[in-house]
Amino acid sequence: MSRTGEPAVKTDCSKGRFLASIYNPIQADLVEVDRILIEQLDRNIPWMERLLNHTNITGGKRMRPALLLFSGLACGELGVAHHQVAAALEMIHTASLVHDDVLDHAEQRRHVATVNSEWDNKTSVLLGDYLFTHAFHLASQVDSLTAIRRLAVASNRVCGGEMKQNAWSGNFKMTESDYLQMVSDKTAELCSCACFCGAHLSAAEESLAEGFSQFGQNLGVAFQIVDDILDLVGDAETVGKTLGTDLKNRKPTLPVIHSLSQVDAKLREAMLAELESDNPGQEQVMEWLESTGSVAYARGRARQCAQSALDFAAELPAGVGADSLKLMAQFVLERTF
Repeated sequence: MSRTGEPAVKTDCSKGRFLASIYNPIQADLVEVDRILIEQLDRNIPWMERLLNHTNITGGKRMRPALLLFSGLACGELGVAHHQVAAALEMIHTASLVHDDVLDHAEQRRHVATVNSEWDNKTSVLLGDYLFTHAFHLASQVDSLTAIRRLAVASNRVCGGEMKQNAWSGNFKMTESDYLQMVSDKTAELCSCACFCGAHLSAAEESLAEGFSQFGQNLGVAFQIVDDILDLVGDAETVGKTLGTDLKNRKPTLPVIHSLSQVDAKLREAMLAELESDNPGQEQVMEWLESTGSVAYARGRARQCAQSALDFAAELPAGVGADSLKLMAQFVLERTF
């Protein structure tokens, strides 16, 4: 990995392999995070072994643990507390995904059947609840009240974001500002928490830790906007989860919100009738989005957020942590193309 100059991503390389290569400096730390996850979660509960293996809790992108570890490295050395909070964050994130799949009636995630698809909704809800509560059991072992409070606030905001999304289902009158606040809570908050806790646990000054928090917030918002775009125009095999669920579940996402704001009253009425129907036609919706340049607009907003994160990382003193955070920002930036 280059330690000088601006990070660059080759567009013809596998994004998954590229992300894995970014993690090289923290491989031993991620192994320790995985060890904690395996050790902490009670395999004696019926089906728990199968359920945890099925969720691939020690796999996936592991973006939030990586953000925490790199933020910690950018401010000092890593210790046991970093590993424990990183594991707690991954539990919270996995819990939110398990619950998300129930709400979205999703059938696939990370190229495998979702828990609700393989088992049922009751099992999914109980698993998500178990992971949420155990995350705080683990975090309570860390000697940092500030980190525990931050985890609590972040978890609360994630749940609030999910409730907003559920309440606003089918409400295509919501504004871009409403949408950005929702994704800031629902997705970006855990990234923000990860970066803050990583810096804080390395004894960073509060003002600097808050800067890391904003870095994570910008990165998380960009990531969610891109996810919403990919749900419309992505390839299911590449993305690794059920696509088209946002339209099916009548979720207002940024491309749709923008498109509705760009058309006259007559076309807006026709669009709303289609979007609010029981089975919106994706081809018809995509025609409208293309005519208003709304997918390109959403990509542009994602790039702005990712670039803001990249700008912060570029100002950090050179080192493995700062260089890796720049690469992660570049990775999210690359996903917008």
